[in-house]
Amino acid sequence: MKDVAIVGVGIHPFGRFDHGYRQIGEVAMRDCLADAALQPEDVDMVLVANVGAEMAKGHNIVNRVRYIGKPIINVEAACASGGSALSLGASLIESGAARTVLCVGVEKAPRGFVAGAGFESWQVESGLGVNPLYFSFQAQDLMRDKDVTVEDLADVAVKNHKHAVHNPNAMYRREITREEVLASRPVCDPLTLLMLCTPNEGAAAVVLMHKEEAARRGLDNSIRISGIGLVSRGADDWFVPAPSLQSDLTSITARAAEAALTQAGVGVDDIDVVECQDTDAASELIAYRDLGLCKKGEEAELLRSGATTLGGSIPVNVSGGLLSKGEPLGASGLGQIHELVTQLRGAAGARQVEDAKIGMAHVMGAGHNACVVVVQR
Repeated sequence: MKDVAIVGVGIHPFGRFDHGYRQIGEVAMRDCLADAALQPEDVDMVLVANVGAEMAKGHNIVNRVRYIGKPIINVEAACASGGSALSLGASLIESGAARTVLCVGVEKAPRGFVAGAGFESWQVESGLGVNPLYFSFQAQDLMRDKDVTVEDLADVAVKNHKHAVHNPNAMYRREITREEVLASRPVCDPLTLLMLCTPNEGAAAVVLMHKEEAARRGLDNSIRISGIGLVSRGADDWFVPAPSLQSDLTSITARAAEAALTQAGVGVDDIDVVECQDTDAASELIAYRDLGLCKKGEEAELLRSGATTLGGSIPVNVSGGLLSKGEPLGASGLGQIHELVTQLRGAAGARQVEDAKIGMAHVMGAGHNACVVVVQR
């Protein structure tokens, strides 16, 4: 993946808004094209990541900007939709099928828990098909088998909210305390309300371009996608939301991370900054081991050491993560790329990771799909 440059990024803040998904996506698309100094007709293809909107969603967004007469393809892979669109766009450029691809992620999620996550009917009818329930089971697994406490879960939320104070695109920008997290409303033991992300609204966009095309146009192509791993559940990957069975999808993220790092030709020790899927506090700790940031059983130790805090050796979710930004499902993965590009450009202000050169993004979607992306300058 040596030929794919990121020449532009754009974003619509994450939160709750009066306008619809079409307007939200339009803002991110215009912002991205302006950042790349491109016109809509300069792109060969548009990929639009979204989970819950109507049919022809991509066309409805793009046509608000301009009718371009180019292919517009909608991509859905639950929370991994944005990462999947990015992977498809990069592959199209690598194959020679396109020179310039615009990836847009957008969502206007309803309030409350995410529904329709692909469970079997018996799971839904028996009450097992609700997101926080299987998040709680994996948190319980983590606390039972590893050196993880409920205070550690709270501290993940504290860390990410502290990071979000300096992110103008985050939904929640206020520091919170461990005591506030633990005292917030119980949802599914051991998870409290402030240990869970909020499905919300927002959009993000990325323009991918072949490095030779970027050079021809005189665009800065110093930031590139150097590796992508996209993995879906296989026959040996179990995921059943029941306390009697281990709800561990380690192999999926671990395989995606290995593929991305191998393709990029770097090791996990070379990564300067990570944006990972923290739909709940336990998921971030699990990502530490799955992405190779620590060994199995050392998740809490890594957190407690301060290594994953801004200023630490491997800062994680300096954007505030989903716990602070909220999660507009189709946009969250591309929102991570927006943050990493901002970091690699040295333009993140008070949340800047010093001399960041290589970043890693990670999303996990129901189904289950894991996407890990390595970007570098």
